[in-house]
Amino acid sequence: MSLDQPSVDTSPFVSDEVRKTTCYMCACRCGINVHMKDGKVAYIEGNKDHPVNKGVLCAKGSAGIMQHNAPSRLRAPLKRVGPRGSGEFEEISWEEALETAVAWLKPIREQAPEKLAFFTGRDQSQSFTSFWAQGFGTPNYAAHGGFCSVNMAAAGIYTMGGAFWEFGQPDWDHTKLFMLFGVAEDHDSNPIKMGIGKIKARGARIIGVNPIRTGYNAVADDWVGITPGTDGLFILALVHCLMKAGKVDLDYLARFTNASVLVNQDPKSDQYGLFLQDKSGQPQVIDRRTGKLAPWNGKGVEPDLAATHRARGVTHRPVFHLMADRYLSDEYAPEAVADRCGISAARIHQIAADLARVAFDEAIELDREWTDFRGVTHRKMIGRPVSFHAMRGISAHSNGFQTCRALHMLQIILGTVETPGGMRFKPPYPKPATAHPKPHCRVSPGQPLDGPHLGYVQGPEDLCLNDAGDPVRIDKAYSWENPMSAHGLMHMVISNAHAGDPYKIDTLFMYMANMSWNSSMNVGGVHNMLTDKDENGDYVIPRIIYSDAYSSEMVAYADLILPDTTYLERHDCISILDRPICEADGIADAIRWPVVEPDRDVRGFQSVLCDLGARLGLPGFVNEDGSAKYKDYADYITNHIRRPGIGPLAGFREGGDGRGEANPEQLKNYIDNGGFWVSHVPQEAAYYKPINMAYQEWAVKMGCYDVVQPYIFQLYVEPMRKFQAAAEGNGLRQPPDHLREQIQRTMDPLPIWYAPIEDGHIDQNEYPIHALTQRPMAMYHSWGSQNAWLRQIHGMNPLYVPTKIWNENNFQDGDWAKVTSAHGTITVPVAHQASLNENTIWTWNAIGKRKGTWGLGKDAPEATKGFLLNHLIHELLPPKGDGLRWANSDPITGQAAWFDLRVKIARTTPPTEVQPELPEIKSPVGKGPTSLEWKVGE
Repeated sequence: MSLDQPSVDTSPFVSDEVRKTTCYMCACRCGINVHMKDGKVAYIEGNKDHPVNKGVLCAKGSAGIMQHNAPSRLRAPLKRVGPRGSGEFEEISWEEALETAVAWLKPIREQAPEKLAFFTGRDQSQSFTSFWAQGFGTPNYAAHGGFCSVNMAAAGIYTMGGAFWEFGQPDWDHTKLFMLFGVAEDHDSNPIKMGIGKIKARGARIIGVNPIRTGYNAVADDWVGITPGTDGLFILALVHCLMKAGKVDLDYLARFTNASVLVNQDPKSDQYGLFLQDKSGQPQVIDRRTGKLAPWNGKGVEPDLAATHRARGVTHRPVFHLMADRYLSDEYAPEAVADRCGISAARIHQIAADLARVAFDEAIELDREWTDFRGVTHRKMIGRPVSFHAMRGISAHSNGFQTCRALHMLQIILGTVETPGGMRFKPPYPKPATAHPKPHCRVSPGQPLDGPHLGYVQGPEDLCLNDAGDPVRIDKAYSWENPMSAHGLMHMVISNAHAGDPYKIDTLFMYMANMSWNSSMNVGGVHNMLTDKDENGDYVIPRIIYSDAYSSEMVAYADLILPDTTYLERHDCISILDRPICEADGIADAIRWPVVEPDRDVRGFQSVLCDLGARLGLPGFVNEDGSAKYKDYADYITNHIRRPGIGPLAGFREGGDGRGEANPEQLKNYIDNGGFWVSHVPQEAAYYKPINMAYQEWAVKMGCYDVVQPYIFQLYVEPMRKFQAAAEGNGLRQPPDHLREQIQRTMDPLPIWYAPIEDGHIDQNEYPIHALTQRPMAMYHSWGSQNAWLRQIHGMNPLYVPTKIWNENNFQDGDWAKVTSAHGTITVPVAHQASLNENTIWTWNAIGKRKGTWGLGKDAPEATKGFLLNHLIHELLPPKGDGLRWANSDPITGQAAWFDLRVKIARTTPPTEVQPELPEIKSPVGKGPTSLEWKVGE
């Protein structure tokens, strides 16, 4: 080395203190070390001891400094003084803000609690906000899952007791073939990147199934550029091939699924399609040892997949027979589905053969003894080292629920769920649908709701309907329109409230839900609904209360603003009761705490709810003498008891982990431990969790369950058959006539595929192109594209066009296009991408901003060249001549069908900026500085 080389300080003085907390720049909930200098945030890095990210941190996490210091931060409570949408506010005190909210909310609670619609966005405290709403007594509560990923979650819960992401993960240590469906780069970002790195280092193969090749699919060994909305058809073709070749795990299916449960096959019987049960209600199987009926969970029972049972003239066949009848049909042969899926028949055959080869020819064994729920001890754990992961890409279609069920079925027939090398559940999952509450909706003035809002229905008797059969909830969740809507339908709230269907509301109360922009279908229509007035000159939606940390697009449409903190200034609880940070080998939860105090007059929203709850006298928020039960959210986290021994945090409880009384030092214990707590799953309980007695007993000890409750996977979901039977005219509760055919067709108890519903409402020749959005790895909330660092990665978003469409339109670099759907038109810049399904265009979501918002200038690229596809989407489907307007949602769960969109495209003269061009909004925080620098200390 040359002697004149400069001296480099390899260990610079970064900070004088490190405070450990939890990131909030996406939903991974990674552990972070926040370096402090002179009392300010100087640097953020990953916490190497944290169970989620083990020190890894992405660009979003590092950019948390700019999030915390964003010029768009709200500074004080605000009261609207101009018309809605004008952005004209005046600052008020917290006391005035809270008293105003109480003056609006108290009469509602005393007279008609359902007149409050309380919905939250991507917050991570839903067990708390739902507890507040339940105490208020309104049935109208849900979070963002209904327009995000309820199909994946609900399909997983009903089929196998959990799904992917927060419910489960691949066995990264043992898998040899990993197949990824429709996962955008922002979902589970760091854990997936770490997992992919691990399996690639080991030489495992990755197959990516996505119309778009970016991110995870770009590093896959094989990319399958499927036609949007046909994933379920492709999956069922794989099932067809596997069953035809005999490559299914028959022992696994017989023992650990309901493939052996007997089903009534007499069409004339009122029990047609339902399980044969004994007097105690237990589904029956044929025991291979005796050839006789036995309960599925009988001691030592060996279920038979082949045997049938005939009694009183009725034949009962096992579920596996029904599966064979359906999936061996030629309609699911690769040759029959290839053109629709955009995948050659030969390739479908090859992928099926690869799955079978790895699952069966490369099976692995772990020398771990375990005992199942029938009392049978197994000397080894048998692994089928094929794993899957999927998310919103297959979920956000009107056929998404059945598609997700099909994927779960594919895993199960291979024997890869909860076995070494396959998909593993994360505590507190697995939990069968029957272990979850059912939805509650009984309203009594001045009283709390009769139970939790959200849950899993088991039949028509559980729907949220009034005596006339009309929906009780403003979003029509758990109605005949969307019977299994486990997460509510947030995207329908504003539209239904404006229409007064099923009734008018008084106050819309929202938190972190940008429903006037990127979280809404029909953006311009929503603006009109929020500002529309009746014949008396009053707003149709009389009052809107909104809480956010930033000056988002939604702020301008509210009447009262309750400013939230940034994530570095607040207490939060990532709870076992909610959306915890568990991994497959450990139960874990975490906190956020104020590593810095706010320099503005803002308060954490959850603490504000504690205050409002006390002022309103809500049960659970006041003591017997009427005084406030909790001084703030930190007090709630520490002292709230949900059920005996169970609170928001499972760690460091008085008397032990998992279960125990409140510990006044609990938050300090978490802070001292790096902001998290983890307890590892015993080795003998690590796999086969639903059926493994060691896991079941450990889960009770940890508070995941209150009682041991083993279960088998539900390939045939009997509650769906009950809804079908009602649509056929059976039972006391039946759907309206116009919904009977839809329920019969879509709610099949075995997974099916049907074309996206929008396809039947438009002329596909006029709109031949599929249009999708995808979240980039550097963004999550709409927060991201106001971040000074992250904006340098994505300051605008072109519309990406595949080679075929590019050439057909003679596009050139720098061109713009007019894109039209049945609902609207946008004009946007285009870019060429060869690695796309040939009939699909797409863009990044949440980059485009409305002028005047987020502290950005009106000429910011996010406002002039960034855009939303949302302008082309509507919450209702186009009319089809039957006099009805059908929701643009999955008819089973109500999930918003974002990805069913079809469009046409044409080259056009470039405008000065993207169209539609909406007027600038006046922002209560004004415009931020032209440049933003952040350096603390010397």
